[in-house]
Amino acid sequence: MNKHLSVLLERYPVLESATDDINKAYNLISESYKKEGKLLIAGNGGSAADAEHIVGELMKSFVLKRELSSEFADQLIAADKELGSILSKNLQGALPVIALDGHMSLTTAYMNDCEPLLCFAQQVNGYGKAGDVFLGISTSGNSKNVLYAATVARAKGMKVVGLTGEKESKLSAFADVCIKVPQTETYMIQELHLPIYHCLCLMLEDEFFGK
Repeated sequence: MNKHLSVLLERYPVLESATDDINKAYNLISESYKKEGKLLIAGNGGSAADAEHIVGELMKSFVLKRELSSEFADQLIAADKELGSILSKNLQGALPVIALDGHMSLTTAYMNDCEPLLCFAQQVNGYGKAGDVFLGISTSGNSKNVLYAATVARAKGMKVVGLTGEKESKLSAFADVCIKVPQTETYMIQELHLPIYHCLCLMLEDEFFGK
């Protein structure tokens, strides 16, 4: 078992039932990144905050140093000696991920002009491509805007990962992998979502930036 999964289960033994699906989700996202794919994430309310949190852990250093390759550092300096020198010392390796909740001009324009529940779906249509992964975070698993986005993702040849509560849902039936935490109360579900996505981020960082 991955060391980060082991630590997760030591701290949160209640998540043992989700272990296999956490590992499957990690494998899907890891394979996408290896093929130059990206991760798109959508959720509502607290789940939107979780989506932004994941971006913060993957797009910059989480616990490991993510130094640039010497080749890219040289390319930055070649582009501009002064600016490139600063960039080469301060930029960090990143895993591409986009949270779909934060684009206010696009979102409000689409809500005003089109169908409000399709805002996430429109962004998956614009950003997504075959080989990418869509992560839908929904405590109920039945958030319609997340389900619309998941439908577009599948149509584009993307993989779909769900992060939900324990109840069977439309998202759990639709996703390639659905991580279901053993709670039914919204805030309790959200309390277990955080250590799961932290574990996934740690596993991914180790895979791509570990020595």
